[in-house]
Amino acid sequence: MNKWRDLRGWLKNATEIGELVKLDQVNPELELSSIAQINAKNSGPAVLFSNITGYEDTKFRVLTNSVGNIKLFNLSFGFDINLSIKETIERLRGMPNKWEKEAANFPIHYVNESPILENVELDDEVNLMKFPTPLWHEKDGGRFIGTGVAVITSDPDDGKINVGSYRAQLYNKNTVGINAERGKHGSLHMNKYFQRNEPMPVVMVFGPDPLCYVLAGSEIPSGVSELEYQGAIQGDSVSVIKGRITGLPIPSNCEIAIEGYVYPDKTKLEGPHGEWTGYYASDAKQKPFVEVKALYYRNEAILLGAAMSKGSLNDHAFWRSIWRSALIYDEMVKNGIQNVKGVYTPPFGVGRQFITVAIKQSYPGHATEAGYLASQTRSAAYMGKWVVVVDDDIDPYDVEDVLWAMCSRADPSEIGIIKKAWASGVDPLRPKSIPASSYTNTRGIIFAVVPFERIDEFSESCVINYETRKSVFNNWEKSMKGRWKSY
Repeated sequence: MNKWRDLRGWLKNATEIGELVKLDQVNPELELSSIAQINAKNSGPAVLFSNITGYEDTKFRVLTNSVGNIKLFNLSFGFDINLSIKETIERLRGMPNKWEKEAANFPIHYVNESPILENVELDDEVNLMKFPTPLWHEKDGGRFIGTGVAVITSDPDDGKINVGSYRAQLYNKNTVGINAERGKHGSLHMNKYFQRNEPMPVVMVFGPDPLCYVLAGSEIPSGVSELEYQGAIQGDSVSVIKGRITGLPIPSNCEIAIEGYVYPDKTKLEGPHGEWTGYYASDAKQKPFVEVKALYYRNEAILLGAAMSKGSLNDHAFWRSIWRSALIYDEMVKNGIQNVKGVYTPPFGVGRQFITVAIKQSYPGHATEAGYLASQTRSAAYMGKWVVVVDDDIDPYDVEDVLWAMCSRADPSEIGIIKKAWASGVDPLRPKSIPASSYTNTRGIIFAVVPFERIDEFSESCVINYETRKSVFNNWEKSMKGRWKSY
């Protein structure tokens, strides 16, 4: 179980396990983001920035790389921090289904007192400019206060609460953007309100705890509240306060939160912003925004940031890789795919664009079934690109092993193609002539498996077996003076 219940408790635990570094006097204009990206590339610790240049008098702080390595991931989920990547994904097997079923047993718990109420600003008092909001990329259209953000909305039809993660540009002291992509719950809710010609109430949490942030950026099943899902993970209901303006729940353990309204037919120029694909994939466009009516924040509040960039330079690539691997693994088993032995979505694809599935082939067409389904599960369907199916003698968590299987077992003429799949406007391959609202993309399925009809006659591998290599590694690794990194 988690030992922490808010971000500050999490920071205390991260410090105890040696996974938090504190830096002072960093410039929020590109320097902070550069540190975050280099740190992410190296699977470094969480970094807490204090006394940020230009904001020394405010005592506000920024946290990056909060779930940037396997120890921090396991800390956030309440697992043994010493589990490896493979062991963590295996530990997660079956858990998403369990948490989904148990979520309703952990309804949110309303409280009247909370540290988030240490500072409350209403209407004209609201001033978001006090927070050290980074300039994340050189050509961004402005500063983005919402990157490691949790956005809370409700369905106007049934009142069900959803928590999503949609970037938020800071325009002025009481106005922020909301970039909810089509098909996401925040966008669906917004459309429902706008069809009624009503403003959409919204809460944005700019300082959530890391687990809340992870779940906000995940495909939790429709109808299941991420707040209740978090309660199931932690074994304890999430405490919330009731928003004074919108009535929406606000996690009582968060650092910074706003509430306000998004109005029909009101837009501002939003973006561009360097995205998780590693590109400026979309131009500045007129998009809805939030008129902020209330601001809540703790003393010495912490803004949770996530520096988007290419591949493993991306602040949130690592946690997306681990979490989405487990979700897709679970969904494949849930949908009846037999003998799935491993699923991995490596950080270079940011948990979306490259999926490896290992199976023990059991019947003709097994690899085809596994590959096509893997590309279209709920957690993989959005903005996917490549699926590679390998045999169970290939380590799906070892990219070099996967590429070896592609080189020795995949026939390029057999690549499967899925057209008109669910895509994103931030895809750099999207032609400028095609609106983001109607863009779809193509998926490629690579079958890097021994042809089923040749399993008994296919050339035998000459590699020393895994158990022997592991034993030799453990016996001789120290003698190699740090040069050996894997077996």
